Amino acid sequence: MNLSPVTKRRLKQFRANKRGYWSFWIFTTLLVFSLCAPLIANDKPLMVSYKNQTYYPVLFSYSETTFGGDFETETDYRDDFVKELIEVEGQGWMLWPLIPYSYDTINYNLKGPAPTAPDEENWLGTDDQGRDVTARMIYGFRLSVIFGLFLTIASSIIGITAGAFQGYFGGIRDLVMQRIMEIWSSMPSLYILIIFSAMFTPGFWTLFFILLLFSWMSLVDVVRAEFLRARNFDYVRAAHALGISDPVIMWRHVLPNAMVATITYMPFILTASITSLTALDYLGLGMPPGSPSLGELLKQGKDNLHAPWLVFCAFFSLATLLTLLTFIGEAVRDAFDPRKTAL
Repeated sequence: MNLSPVTKRRLKQFRANKRGYWSFWIFTTLLVFSLCAPLIANDKPLMVSYKNQTYYPVLFSYSETTFGGDFETETDYRDDFVKELIEVEGQGWMLWPLIPYSYDTINYNLKGPAPTAPDEENWLGTDDQGRDVTARMIYGFRLSVIFGLFLTIASSIIGITAGAFQGYFGGIRDLVMQRIMEIWSSMPSLYILIIFSAMFTPGFWTLFFILLLFSWMSLVDVVRAEFLRARNFDYVRAAHALGISDPVIMWRHVLPNAMVATITYMPFILTASITSLTALDYLGLGMPPGSPSLGELLKQGKDNLHAPWLVFCAFFSLATLLTLLTFIGEAVRDAFDPRKTAL
């Protein structure tokens, strides 16, 4: 693929920032790892061999009668009775994931009262409900990043559209929208978020739309300023003189210039989105109870000071995630800065 000289220069500057470059690859590796969470941490085997037939419980649901049991409900593969049916009577075997627990699996064979300290079975211990902390961290990381990416993309689309409209047309439309934004931004967003979270049933999409009400404003000023500056350039006036429509000029001629400043802000918007979700989960107003959440793990650490591994696991996972995103944001900012030149 042929890259333009400008793109090559930006990639070179991005790689020149070693801290951000390696943070990008570490973050990508962790994200891919978390996206494969059902194959890494699950209370269902990856593969089951029973009477010379192969089953894939991690992908499909099988009733207990499939393996010679009595019930039509889904098989509990951790049950000793089911293990005996498959491995002894069926002369088969089960291939388990690296971590034989899902985020909501309760370990009923603990050596003591929950939460229990890390051991050879639960590498990072269990929480106060007997659930494996390692599995909940992996699933919580995936949930936080996916939520943050969705919110960042949606916020960017709305913010860029609003800023482009204001900056390109200006006049009374710009004035009215600026006043509306000033009123909306002056509202106590945290209290409004808490009220909305208490009014509606918490869930992924509910929180997404609630946080989207305020997060879209972060890019409006940047895009508006770029459009205000670029709309008086000669090539924009020439496009007007040729009869090109305003939407085409905005999309093809002005927006590429505005995107340079916009892209540098996106990693920081992603960081803010993840922090907002974590804060709501910590307050108990975020995801539904039982969902894998780094904020919920922090709350458990506060409520169980005698189990410091809960706080340490939540803190280090969240700190690592936010630090990587901050370093990536700095590298992206350097890559799009025309004043910087990679050596």
